[in-house]
Amino acid sequence: MEHDEHLTSDITVADAAPDTGADGTALPERRCILTGAHGARAALIRLAVGPDSQVAADLGAKLPGRGAWIVADRALLEAALAKGKLKGALARAFKSNSLKLPDTLPDQIAAGLERRALDRLGLENKSGNLIWGHERVGEAILKGKVRLLLHAADAKPDGMSKLEARRRGASPDTVSIVLPVGREQLSMALGRENVVHAAIGDSASAARVIETLERWAAFNGSPMVSGGGTDRNDDESDAVNSAVADVAGERH
Repeated sequence: MEHDEHLTSDITVADAAPDTGADGTALPERRCILTGAHGARAALIRLAVGPDSQVAADLGAKLPGRGAWIVADRALLEAALAKGKLKGALARAFKSNSLKLPDTLPDQIAAGLERRALDRLGLENKSGNLIWGHERVGEAILKGKVRLLLHAADAKPDGMSKLEARRRGASPDTVSIVLPVGREQLSMALGRENVVHAAIGDSASAARVIETLERWAAFNGSPMVSGGGTDRNDDESDAVNSAVADVAGERH
């Protein structure tokens, strides 16, 4: 059973886009069993129970059987675990008092969200949707072919500032994010050596990556940081919302 999950008392704007099917029909929202908050599937985490009554997170929301949903907030989850509120809520949701709830659930979720985010980058790279390297990324920005610009956490300020200057001048609507991992982890995820800067031009691909990064950040209580060194501004958030909404149907 996959050990992935996250919680949040406030559903982020980017994740608040309504779920829709392939035909554009709105899909029902899910309700957090702890807070009562409603939101799209992408904004919450599904918990499932295995044959051994062990509770685990189902980040992909694909495991069979009954499920319960929580919003992504590690602090909220840890408090609910400590006070017994999560166990009580799950007992009611699954109609069982024999559930096994691991104390390490928050750590499992955090690790799962990180893994899914890095795996998503790897998949987009294998699909040919991602470019890397300072010069290649810079040229793509100038040509207006970048929808998402990514920097490793340990990128040198000089290299980052040059790409950000190009982004602001040639493609101000491009979303820019400083990843919470350094070049070593980013390079491993992409199967390349010394990747510090990367970019995605395809809007659907960018939306998929942004969604996984947003969920990861939301769970850890760390807002995504723009390449300029501050939280994304309203224009950048609008770009995220638009990108995610464009591919909402692909999540199902």
